[in-house]
Amino acid sequence: MKKVTAALVCTFVLLAFAGCSGNAQKTGDYSFHDNSAQSTPNQNGAEQNNPDQDAAGQNAADSKTLIAYFSRVGNTDFPAEADAVASASLIVEGGELYGNTQYIAALIQKATGGALFLIETEEKYPADYDATDRQGAKESKEKPRPKLASHVESMDEYDTVYIGFPNWYYGMPMAVYSFLEEYDLSGKTVIPFVTSGGSGFSNAVSEIQNIQPDATVLSEGYKVTHSRVSDVTFEDIEKWVDSVQ
Repeated sequence: MKKVTAALVCTFVLLAFAGCSGNAQKTGDYSFHDNSAQSTPNQNGAEQNNPDQDAAGQNAADSKTLIAYFSRVGNTDFPAEADAVASASLIVEGGELYGNTQYIAALIQKATGGALFLIETEEKYPADYDATDRQGAKESKEKPRPKLASHVESMDEYDTVYIGFPNWYYGMPMAVYSFLEEYDLSGKTVIPFVTSGGSGFSNAVSEIQNIQPDATVLSEGYKVTHSRVSDVTFEDIEKWVDSVQ
């Protein structure tokens, strides 16, 4: 029964992605999001829309919750053949490409009715997984702060900020540092979530606390391994969200 439920929820989310992205590319256009806190238009220059609002989506305009996440999908110009770039950090369903962290972020958005925000870098990452891995290793060593192409229009509107990312070399991707250092999250509740090969958060939570010392950073965020992302159901995320609110 759980497998059937997981399959149905996964299908629902992916259909929602597809339904809201008729003209969307697989290479970073995320117009399928029900709600966006981004201050810049998507790659097609189209306005964000929401033809399939559920109860959570209808209340999103009044929500004080932001779900910010970093994902390879949205930060990489992948080739049209999605199957050719499949890796542990990606989900390919029906010929469409989705990032693991992106998928979890979408479920959190559905559970909270919050605004979804892609942490997007000006310079794209390589489509080749090994090349991205090498770049991630280099960044982990040199600690650069990539310039961001997307910015939250008004961070003051939010009381709760979910921050999601894949674990890159036992920590957060450097783009997440750029995001965290751009805003003052004092007085806000910061809830991290991570996808990884098995390392979980590593030192990410303490890093967030160091960057945002005046925010309330939850020490126990949501974590899931790459191999189990497709098994995560909306009910799983809804239960977790209820436990941290």
